Amino acid sequence: MTLHPFPQDWHRALCIVAHPDDLEYGTAAAVAAWTAAGKDVSYLLATRGEAGIDTMHPDEAATVREQEERDGAREVGVEVVEFLEGFHDGVLEGGLELRRALAREIRRLRPDVVVTQTYADRFAGGMVNQADHRVVGLEVLDAVAAAGNRWIFPELAEEGLAPWPGVRWLGWVGAGATHELDVTEHFEAAVRSLEAHRQYNAALPDDFPSPRQLLTRILGDPDSAGQDGRPTRFRWTVDLVAR
Repeated sequence: MTLHPFPQDWHRALCIVAHPDDLEYGTAAAVAAWTAAGKDVSYLLATRGEAGIDTMHPDEAATVREQEERDGAREVGVEVVEFLEGFHDGVLEGGLELRRALAREIRRLRPDVVVTQTYADRFAGGMVNQADHRVVGLEVLDAVAAAGNRWIFPELAEEGLAPWPGVRWLGWVGAGATHELDVTEHFEAAVRSLEAHRQYNAALPDDFPSPRQLLTRILGDPDSAGQDGRPTRFRWTVDLVAR
């Protein structure tokens, strides 16, 4: 299937995910392309990934992983990295509390583009998608609508946050795709961004692919592979809808 080019006529993007490192599995390459083009990109994470390192107590892991996310974001030109309060890794639940929190940040940051993770049961490669990803991906869909409607969560207006109906594009990463962005020139920045999650990566199984190997699989365009099988073109893909 031929994918459409990702639109360029926008200024501000907000990337929303469940955990530190979720954005670094591919989307950071697109972010690097956007920031290099002068676009404003912010990250919003629902949790600090505190349950993600089996050998580290959640209190310590939360601090470590928050800093690793900030380090990884900086590699692709992002300085604004926000974390929701009151939501916990591994036990995210969909519903009004999370939707309100997301809508609050959308109203505050006023993005033109929102990118999040797929809420499909499986990723494109067939691997089962975990619960936190599914919850966030679906709640973002409804939070974008709520952010633009003054009669949904009217208490946000009382906080000084006017409705923001300005989200023009909403995308989900990880399953089906409608659009693509060539990120060949930004592949190395994406690798550095994932490598910045040093303690998290060190705790993964010995046979887990390295950041470079993993991103080659995720972003590599198979049609560009040379005789050695390595792709010469890299692309980020997303299921994108106009609003």
